[in-house]
Amino acid sequence: MKPTQKIKLLFVFAVSILFVSNIQAQEKTTATNYDQGFRLGVGLNAGYATQDPYKLALGGDVRLQYDLSKRYSLTVTTGYTNLFVSEADGKDLGFIPAKAGFKAFIWNDQFYVMGEAGAAFAVTNDYNQTSLLLAPTIGYATKYIDVSVHYEHYSDFAKVNNNGSVGKGVGQVGVRLAYGFKL
Repeated sequence: MKPTQKIKLLFVFAVSILFVSNIQAQEKTTATNYDQGFRLGVGLNAGYATQDPYKLALGGDVRLQYDLSKRYSLTVTTGYTNLFVSEADGKDLGFIPAKAGFKAFIWNDQFYVMGEAGAAFAVTNDYNQTSLLLAPTIGYATKYIDVSVHYEHYSDFAKVNNNGSVGKGVGQVGVRLAYGFKL
């Protein structure tokens, strides 16, 4: 067999392998179809602020979730949160969070991890600051109930340092209990 014939035979063999693998890949993707859709959740949040002068955090939220697959979802969350001060003469910090995130179910399609990022818009009387908001979350969800533990960090909100000076960066550890349903 001449070298040019060997090259032609090898080329035909390689092209036929590509067609066979393409056919097999298409069969697998059509067999694992998932009904994508929206879910809406309404939740209550309670937490503990990790920086002074704030102590208690309370709030409520609404989360819209779009399921990309059985294990992965995109989320958009908003609501209202209030950070209560520990001193009688201090002023509470109320804000509206606006977050977008990604949720991944990691065990039994019920336990999940989620990361959200967005902005926190202060709405208290004399505080006109908007802050970057970052929030990692771990949680457990069923068809209707969602329970999660999260940490939220607000990078531009004022805090009181240990030496009494004012700095930036407030965080809170919180628990969210929510009721969700498919739209």
